[in-house]
Amino acid sequence: MPLDSIVVKGAREHNLKNIDVVIPRDRLVVITGVSGSGKSSLAFDTIYAEGQRRYVESLSAYARQFLGRMEKPEVDYIEGLSPAISIDQRGPSKNPRSTVGTVTETYDYLRLLFARVGHPHCPKCGREIVMQTVQQIVDAVQNIPGGSRIMVLAPLIRDRKGEYQAVFDDLRKAGYVRVRVDGHIYDLAEEFQLDKNKKHSIEVVVDRLVIGQSDQSRIADSVETALKLGAGVVLVSIVD
Repeated sequence: MPLDSIVVKGAREHNLKNIDVVIPRDRLVVITGVSGSGKSSLAFDTIYAEGQRRYVESLSAYARQFLGRMEKPEVDYIEGLSPAISIDQRGPSKNPRSTVGTVTETYDYLRLLFARVGHPHCPKCGREIVMQTVQQIVDAVQNIPGGSRIMVLAPLIRDRKGEYQAVFDDLRKAGYVRVRVDGHIYDLAEEFQLDKNKKHSIEVVVDRLVIGQSDQSRIADSVETALKLGAGVVLVSIVD
């Protein structure tokens, strides 16, 4: 049988009349019909029940004693199942921000899974994000067309609420002159205040350079400084 489908044959659970169905995997599938047509019997009492039953049986005897045992549904054959998650039609949470991940308590595990085995991509250009050495970053900067004006920035705050006056004070003491807040450049010599109830992104301007007029050592020093301040992340912005 194809591995890209869930194949059900001879389903007779509750009001199902010996039905056969092939459901594609890795797709959003809707089972619809009038009341009493067997939607829940197929989705919950047959497919979910058998997927959960097989998953529990694959665990050790010690683990199985803590999990509820589900009876085998009335069905001749099911193939292509994965461990299943079912959410009751009457949601147990009244929080409007609840998701499938939070309700099923799989959110933290999925987050760890994506962080460990996922490959991050740039949301703007779609290219894969890979770790680079300082020299690789410097080489990429030097490939920017000559005469271009750039800023080397270190990200400090990303989409978090607060005023961050202490951050600005520390930057002033460290000798930095400018910051970029929510895309706008501010002079640290001037007084300005952020709305503490709104989310802000803050980057400190480490250096401003002109491609072709700055030597490689200066670019490397600026990149290294930005990486230290930005916890391993540096931003290079071309100034129009």
